[in-house]
Amino acid sequence: MRAISSSPSAGLTATSGVPAWVRALRWPFSPLALDAIWVAFSAVNLFAIYYFAYWETVPFHFIWISLTLLYGFRSWPTGPTMLILGAVMLATASGIGLDVWRGTEPAEELTEVPLMAAVFVATVWHSQRKLAAERSVRLISEHNARLLTDQRQFLQDAAHQLRTPITIALGHAELLATDLTGEQQGDDIGVVIGELSRLRRISERLLLIASAGDPAFLHAEDVQLDQLIAEHVRRWRPTISQHLRIGRLDAVTVHADRERLGLALDALIENAVRHSDNDGGIQLSVIRDYPGMPVRIVVADAGSGIPADLLPFIFDRFSTSDGGQSRGTGLGLPLVRAVALAHGGDVTVRSVCGQGSEFELTLPLPGRPALPAALADRGLADRGLADRGLADRGPVDRTAAATLAEDQGSSSR
Repeated sequence: MRAISSSPSAGLTATSGVPAWVRALRWPFSPLALDAIWVAFSAVNLFAIYYFAYWETVPFHFIWISLTLLYGFRSWPTGPTMLILGAVMLATASGIGLDVWRGTEPAEELTEVPLMAAVFVATVWHSQRKLAAERSVRLISEHNARLLTDQRQFLQDAAHQLRTPITIALGHAELLATDLTGEQQGDDIGVVIGELSRLRRISERLLLIASAGDPAFLHAEDVQLDQLIAEHVRRWRPTISQHLRIGRLDAVTVHADRERLGLALDALIENAVRHSDNDGGIQLSVIRDYPGMPVRIVVADAGSGIPADLLPFIFDRFSTSDGGQSRGTGLGLPLVRAVALAHGGDVTVRSVCGQGSEFELTLPLPGRPALPAALADRGLADRGLADRGLADRGPVDRTAAATLAEDQGSSSR
């Protein structure tokens, strides 16, 4: 019931959604109707103490109880609180003192005044400690929010500022590569081009990750995931040596950003290619277990796998499962997580060293809440890598299947 506000804006924020008549009873809002009610109530009880010589116990305690309740609403500063406490002690002590002077009450009844005051002071002390703790938590939260904002702004600024000089340097390096005839010079300029290309990918992914918290990050539309998978298989298959195949492909449409989702899928495929042998296989699937359940995009490989001690950190920025030997950007999986969270979904991984990894990007269906991470992990634990063969027999969209069949036929030829 207590409104805590060190500033007017903080008070307005804390009481948003509360009816106006309730806000009027809270500090520091006006009119101070609660004060007027308490003063009138206390005056009636004080009159009862003076008037009813043998019946002061109930009105006496009503005054002190109502003061404690009022403080729960108001939480005055220390100075006004002590003034009000002194006034109440004086008024109630004079009432009981009058009864003692009349001879209707023993003098020991006066000890109730300091006892009730001590109880009220204890309440004030605990309340002030709570206010101080909540104020500290609020300040820490505001500080952390500023740090996150500054970090995101720094990433955006750094990525923006790096893109132009990297692009210019890469263009000049590529021009030099066409004019060089020596083998050693060609190798050197090839290293330069490769590193500049890597820097450009890093800057682009940093910019994407930093902007993931922006409300305008997504431009959602209806996306048929089975067709999206088919397009990526057709685009990636000629450029990699691994066997890229389709598993179970349920016909599912989600409301998502096609471009951002495609970038996340590219990052998952790129990660699978980097950690798979040339003769290994990579399998893409779209699975919806039951109607109304979130849909899962699964990218599985039979590569080297991820050590168990690195799994909790695999989605951190610049974290790699091979100690950086793959020369990747270290931002592919963080990008996937940023895109998944922006869509209200999640990304999880299951991996066994020497047997491969399986990444699942979970997306909520239109009008459905995202699947909680705990439930998603529980669902993943029930599925083993050995179950892929059974999962592959699920329904396949005819348009996507026809496209894939044509691709497989042309690649076999």
